Amino acid sequence: MDKVIALTKRPAFRIGVGLVLLVLLAGAGGGLYLTQTPPPQPIQFPHNLHVGIGAQCQYCHPGVAWGPTAGLPSISKCWGCHQQVQKKSPELEKLAAYVSRNEAVPWVPVAIQPDFVHFNHRPHVAAGVACESCHGDISKMTVAEPQPRQNMGWCLDCHKTMAPENFTRLSDCSICHY
Repeated sequence: MDKVIALTKRPAFRIGVGLVLLVLLAGAGGGLYLTQTPPPQPIQFPHNLHVGIGAQCQYCHPGVAWGPTAGLPSISKCWGCHQQVQKKSPELEKLAAYVSRNEAVPWVPVAIQPDFVHFNHRPHVAAGVACESCHGDISKMTVAEPQPRQNMGWCLDCHKTMAPENFTRLSDCSICHY
């Protein structure tokens, strides 16, 4: 025990511990920053404009009705509307280029859960949970933004509030972690 106490009094040991803590804090800070910053997208998709003209979330993201992921619109779905829209926008020109190459737009996912979390949209949509409950008010976003509050405690609070009669079942770890 005396050797441990003597070791902790050495300046080199204290500096080493300080550096390790600094690296850990910097990594945590960087991770938080990266998970809260919208990733660059190949096309700057204006969600606010599309929601503003009445496009429903499920029109472009039909997977929410039947599966775990929302899905992304195909180029044929995008082009079905945009072939009729004036193509003078640089973003629409990018879309036209993907269409001419018959290549899917390589969208970068925004709402990503860790690998140990298995989220399924279907039961949430079936329960009447609105998209903006989890994804924020998309009608006010130019590009989709990660929502900072999405964590296990936030999900459990929602389950407790929205379905108190089923909370025991909905708080079972195996619902989301399998």
